[in-house]
Amino acid sequence: MGERQLLHLVFGGELKSLKGTEFKDPAKLHVVGVYPSYASAHEAWQGAARATVDNAHMRYFIVHIHRLLDPSVEVKAVKTRAKKPAAKAGAPARKPAAKRARK
Repeated sequence: MGERQLLHLVFGGELKSLKGTEFKDPAKLHVVGVYPSYASAHEAWQGAARATVDNAHMRYFIVHIHRLLDPSVEVKAVKTRAKKPAAKAGAPARKPAAKRARK
């Protein structure tokens, strides 16, 4: 048996307010699609979000459909974010926040 199918829905639309998640017109929601993995859904979400970057009220979301279909099953989270770029050679090392002097 292969990997477990983890369906994800990507959708979005224009919000009433930047402080909430209530849509201005639910009839005009944009359903980007349903994807078999979080990684593919995240890629689609990024594309849709970047295409609407000029409208601050547009928001896109990823819904974990697999959690709605079977909430009893725990799925281990997988990191998908890229690592921060390495510091340039010769650049001074940055001290951890706890060790920095407060002014």
